[in-house]
Amino acid sequence: MSSAQEIPVLVGAGQILQHSEDPQEAAEPLEMMIAALQQAGDDSGAPRLLQRADAIYVLRGMWGYGDPGRAIARRLGATPNETVGTPYGGNFSQASVIDAARQIQAGRRGIVLVTGSENGRSLRQAQRQGVELRTTEAPGAPDRMVAEDKPIFHPAELARGMNSASDMYAVFESAIRFARGETLQAHVERISELWAGFNAVACRNPNAWIRKPYSAQEIGCASPHNPMISFPYTRLMNSNPRVDMAAGLILCSLETARNAGVPQDKLVFLHAAAEANDSDFASTRLNFHSSPAMRIAGGRALELAGRTIEEIEHTDLYSCFPSAVQIAATELGIPEGRPLTVTGGLTFGGGPLNSYVLHAIARMAEVVREDRGSTGLVAANGGWLAKHAFVVYSTEAPRQGFRYENLQQQVDALPEREALVDWEGYVTVEAYTVSFRDGEPKTGYAACLTDDGRRTWAKLEDPTVLNMMIREEFCGRRGSLDGNGKLSVD
Repeated sequence: MSSAQEIPVLVGAGQILQHSEDPQEAAEPLEMMIAALQQAGDDSGAPRLLQRADAIYVLRGMWGYGDPGRAIARRLGATPNETVGTPYGGNFSQASVIDAARQIQAGRRGIVLVTGSENGRSLRQAQRQGVELRTTEAPGAPDRMVAEDKPIFHPAELARGMNSASDMYAVFESAIRFARGETLQAHVERISELWAGFNAVACRNPNAWIRKPYSAQEIGCASPHNPMISFPYTRLMNSNPRVDMAAGLILCSLETARNAGVPQDKLVFLHAAAEANDSDFASTRLNFHSSPAMRIAGGRALELAGRTIEEIEHTDLYSCFPSAVQIAATELGIPEGRPLTVTGGLTFGGGPLNSYVLHAIARMAEVVREDRGSTGLVAANGGWLAKHAFVVYSTEAPRQGFRYENLQQQVDALPEREALVDWEGYVTVEAYTVSFRDGEPKTGYAACLTDDGRRTWAKLEDPTVLNMMIREEFCGRRGSLDGNGKLSVD
């Protein structure tokens, strides 16, 4: 049994939602992060923990701050030993929490703050109104980075202009559909029902961005208010970055929490964590409908926690798009129909880019506190379904202390595909999507396999073919590429 000094606990969580109609009066991300951390301090019952923080992690955002952690520390009256930054990636919220927990467990840190914020709504309003938003200067750079920043686009993807998250995840979606043997209509109905379930959870989450109820039909059917973005994804199936949101977490050792007077009912223990990445590039994955890293790391996190998936009462799977949720649920062995979110996901709960998972963790803390003795699994994802971090949370103390493993070596031993920038010859369409603009099909993207199993990409622009692609299944079709990405389908 670990000593109280070695057991990391989450003691405070805060969330800020800003719906200001005047972007010039709206708080900037730095101010929202400070407010979220202050709320977390109040939530802990020991707000002085903020001034005693010896590390501050800030999730990379679309803002231009250099070292926001130092600016936050000054405003809170803290003098941390280090500030920590992250690359872009939705996994890094939870990766930061894991890193903080390991630092606490090793005795290198006592009190750690983790925060992140985006003001996508205010930025959009300011652009429309032609005004400038005020921004605080926060020069410098973080003392340390959680991970190395790596490219996520393969040259084969860039050669065809394949650089949209909505398009890439929609390609994954077609692969799921084809692997399941579903018709286009049955598939749309199923994922619409899935997303309607997420919407229903958001309606019950007081910190969800969109709490308006939507039916499955309203979510899945394209309309002027819900246009098709990347077939089969309408806007209401896309992550929603047009939000002003912030979240803040406070972690410390169990001993520190007790000495600071944190009430017992506020303590949320980290039981186990695991991380692993699939290939950085989608183009080199073995297929688009599975994730070995999710299966291996997610399964190991459960093993380390001494739980089966059936013994996990609450789950939040990273939900930028329906394909991410389905693949995670399949790899973790979660039966269809079981609730998969506590927030409502990045569409309805809100999708502040890198920092969504901070909101998922904050909400999970609320949920397990209300359901004493229960456990919650939070799954984080970054890149093109590439980077994964899993943590099991509970109000019950772990029998063996916090346990962590990185499973990268196991994932790296698995086969990948060779990706070709250009190819001339026969191919089979593996997966695809059609990108829309102003309600009309604009561009088709298809992942294609050569007869010897290599992957390349095609770009299609013929309106007749694009309309066929949204009405007929193109996965499995034969065709030929001209060496420059132009596909002729048999």
